[in-house]
Amino acid sequence: QVQLVESGGGLVQAGDSLRLSCAASGRTAGPYYMGWFRQGLGKEREFVAAISWSGTDFYANSVKGRFTISRDNAKNTVFLQIISLKPEDTAVYYCAASFTYDSRWSSGAFNGYWGQGTQVTVSS
Repeated sequence: QVQLVESGGGLVQAGDSLRLSCAASGRTAGPYYMGWFRQGLGKEREFVAAISWSGTDFYANSVKGRFTISRDNAKNTVFLQIISLKPEDTAVYYCAASFTYDSRWSSGAFNGYWGQGTQVTVSS
């Protein structure tokens, strides 16, 4: 089992920047992928970004250019830096982890580990 705990969410203004963090614990030995999803009110959860153990990153087209994912393997932590926040970025952001990366991450069929989520609210 892998436990994931997010932090860094909150209420921000449009145009602000924010950095989310997610710390993993438990069965974290060996290379694994970490990433982020988000779910707006009344919307389906959507893939945002993922990163491999070696630092290869993957992004949803909708967030490229404003979102940057990174990780600190020594601390089993993944980060999501968001710049130029928009009201439409308002969502619960969920950390995710899996020992594989495949189409299930972006197809709505992800079956790895989840964090409890952190709320990001962007006011206009």
